[in-house]
Amino acid sequence: MPSSAAPPVTAAVFPFDHDHGVPARTLADLLGGKGAGLAEMTTALGLPVPPGFTITVDTCRRYLADGWPEDLDALVEEHTAALGRALGRGFGDADDPLLLAVRSGAPRSMPGMLDTVLNLGLNDETVVGLARASGDERFAWDCYRRFVRMYATTVLGASAETLGAEAAAEDVDAVRAEIARIRGLVEVPQEPRAQLRAAIEAVFRSCGSERALAYQQREKIAGTVATAVNVQAMVFGNRGGESGTGVVFTRDPATGEARRYGDYLPRAQGEDVVSGTARTQPIDTLGAELPAVWAQLDGVLGRLEQHYADICDVEFTVEQGRLWVLQTRVGKRSAVAAVRAAVQMAEEPGLPLTRAEAVARVSAEVRAAARQAVLAAAASRQRGEAIATGLGASPGRVTGKAVFSSDEAADAGDDEDLVLIRPETSPEDVPGMAVSVGVVTGTGGLVSHAAVVARGWGLPAVVGAEALVIDADGARTADGRHTIAPGDLVTLDGTTGEIWLGGDPDGAAGAEPDEAAVLAEHLPELAVLESWSGAR
Repeated sequence: MPSSAAPPVTAAVFPFDHDHGVPARTLADLLGGKGAGLAEMTTALGLPVPPGFTITVDTCRRYLADGWPEDLDALVEEHTAALGRALGRGFGDADDPLLLAVRSGAPRSMPGMLDTVLNLGLNDETVVGLARASGDERFAWDCYRRFVRMYATTVLGASAETLGAEAAAEDVDAVRAEIARIRGLVEVPQEPRAQLRAAIEAVFRSCGSERALAYQQREKIAGTVATAVNVQAMVFGNRGGESGTGVVFTRDPATGEARRYGDYLPRAQGEDVVSGTARTQPIDTLGAELPAVWAQLDGVLGRLEQHYADICDVEFTVEQGRLWVLQTRVGKRSAVAAVRAAVQMAEEPGLPLTRAEAVARVSAEVRAAARQAVLAAAASRQRGEAIATGLGASPGRVTGKAVFSSDEAADAGDDEDLVLIRPETSPEDVPGMAVSVGVVTGTGGLVSHAAVVARGWGLPAVVGAEALVIDADGARTADGRHTIAPGDLVTLDGTTGEIWLGGDPDGAAGAEPDEAAVLAEHLPELAVLESWSGAR
């Protein structure tokens, strides 16, 4: 008599260099967007990608439905051991430990919505081995502190407030004390394999987080969110003076201009840049500090843009003067950038984008949004005095009532126009961003998660407005001349980075622009695209 037992829940794992028989970039539904990009860069382009492996999207679906697949432990062990052999280091080795990054990667890009754990594999023994192998005690203990804090918040759900302030990385004794204090608050396992399984489960579970569900609803992503998990050898941007990390777009995602656009942060790891908590530096800083690395990165960016025939968003790390590429994906962009880049790419020699493909890439809705953004920016030449200026991260000008918490914005819903003002944004602010008309942050750079999400949603955004002192009760300018209380009307311009008190400083009485002249001057690519589409 046939058995009625359910078939075993199975898992699938592929190393980045696996030959799938088809281009890896077409396999986002299997490997997730990030995994497909890592495999494509490894196999098709031969770029300097730290080795690793991908646990498939379907494995996540099976986990969410039925729990941990019974064969996943063995597969993870097999691929982790192979990774260690390739690099000459052992996972959990007390003398020269292999450390891992565990990152999400959904089929559709969800920047910052799903979880990440870095520096995994450190414990009280391996941190000593890392210090000895690297010859840098400060670096080793900084990595251990980063792991303990990230594990506590991501895997165990502790709040950053509960964990308290971070000690300066240069003070090794203070960092040791910080680690001991955190481990007294939460139980961080010492066994690396237990750390790895818990981190993989945390990434799987993050598909059901409030921020992921809010992003799914706003992006109209159908079905249940699931993600691949990418387990990758760590590389270290916090290791010495010729180390750093950054995110760079092959073209300006706000305007579409053909120039590199992004942020760089010396002696840091990737989460420092995208979290919006650090004061980042323009990407040009890398060229000034490490010109040979910049030249190599610029070449990589050119190859990626040519290969994908699109704006690419690239995360990278420099470890002791050596470049590593950690991620590539098609970059989220404003409507203006979508129009300009599509036309320029179709007309540039060497880029395999046809006019028909350019038209298909930019919908009528996006073209209309680009037209509106350009005309709004030119509506009047008379402007009041801005109370603060930050970085224009996502173009457009909006007016709304100030709110200072994501929960407050989410509770207000769509009943009125709101501007979300935060000291810094985290993925937990996404539900509030989803119902706001604009975003202001006191810290963060052009490639922080807040900036990337705002551009993708067409929300005007100003980041890094350091002249504003912001807390849960309101904001004030550093010189004390101006205050913003909850409910006050504020206006922001996501192109210029300016912020005003009250309604639109251009006012309703400004001269009406000559639309044709404005568009011809500021976005001539729109007319070109419409002529190609026959929509004129």
